[in-house]
Amino acid sequence: MRIKSLELRARVVMEGFLKGIHKSPYHGFSVEFSEYRQYTKGDDPRFIDWKVVARSDRVFIKKFEDETNLRCHLMVDQSKSMTYGSGDFTKAEYASTLAATLGHFLMAQGDAVGLTTFDEKVDQHVRARNRPGHLRRLMLQLSRAERGTGTDIAAPLKRIFEIIRKRSLLILISDLLAPIDLLEKHLGYLTATGHDLVIFQTLDPAEIDFTFKKATHFRDVETGNDLYIDPDAARANYQKNLNEHIDAIRGICDRNRADHFLVPTDRPLELALFDFIQGRRVTSSGPERNVNRG
Repeated sequence: MRIKSLELRARVVMEGFLKGIHKSPYHGFSVEFSEYRQYTKGDDPRFIDWKVVARSDRVFIKKFEDETNLRCHLMVDQSKSMTYGSGDFTKAEYASTLAATLGHFLMAQGDAVGLTTFDEKVDQHVRARNRPGHLRRLMLQLSRAERGTGTDIAAPLKRIFEIIRKRSLLILISDLLAPIDLLEKHLGYLTATGHDLVIFQTLDPAEIDFTFKKATHFRDVETGNDLYIDPDAARANYQKNLNEHIDAIRGICDRNRADHFLVPTDRPLELALFDFIQGRRVTSSGPERNVNRG
C-alpha cells in the first residue's frame, strides 16, 4: 500500500498471489482457472488435456472461448464513510486497490472488465472491455480521489440496474453502511435480472473491534454530527449492532444467491483475491452458490 502507483500496486499484489499459489498445495491453480475446468461425467473425452493428467493426476478438459470469457463490472463505493482509516490508509484506498487487483487479474484471463464508482450517485461509468489501453483507463479512474459527501446506495444501485443490461458478474466493494431494507431491495434487483453478484464488505479493523480507548468526540463524516462517547460503555452495544448488521447482509446474500466476503483493511490483498477465485470455483462446481467469509 506504500506504492504510490495504483497500477503498479495491483501488479505487485497479483504477482505475489501467483508466486504464493505456485508454492502452495494449489500449484497450477491460477493457470487452470483460466484455461481448464475439471472433467465431469458426460463431458466429451476428446477435449481432455492428457498432458495435464500426466502432470497432476487430475482430469481437466479444455475450455472453449465462450466458457472462459466473461463480462465483469466492478462497483466501487467512494462515499465519505469510505475515507475513514485508523492506520496508514483508508477504506477507499484499500477498496480501489482491491478493485484494481481484481481488474488486472480478470483482464489477464481475457475477460472484459468495466467500472462504476459512486457515492450518493453514480460518478464514473466505464463499459466492460478487454482491449489495449483499457486497463490503464480503469486504473486512472480508480486513482481519482474520493469525492462523496454522503451515501444514498439505493440511487446508484438503481442506476447500475438500469445501465448494465447484459448478464454480468458484478463485484460490489463497499462498507455497506446503509439501511438493511434498502440493501435488500436493490441488491435483489441486481440478482433478479440474472447477474452474478459478489460483495466485498470493506471495514476498518477499528470499526469491527471498536479498539478506541479514551472517551472522545466522534464525528459522522457524512453528516458532520458530533457524538461524545465513552468506548468502554458503548463497545458491547456497538459490536452487537454491527454484528447484527453484518449478519443481515449475509442473510440478503443467502436469499439472493450472492457471495459475501467480509474484508478488513488489514487483510492482505492477495488473500482477498484468493477468496474471490476460490468462491468462483465453488460457484461453478454446483448449485450451491453462496460463499460467506469473515
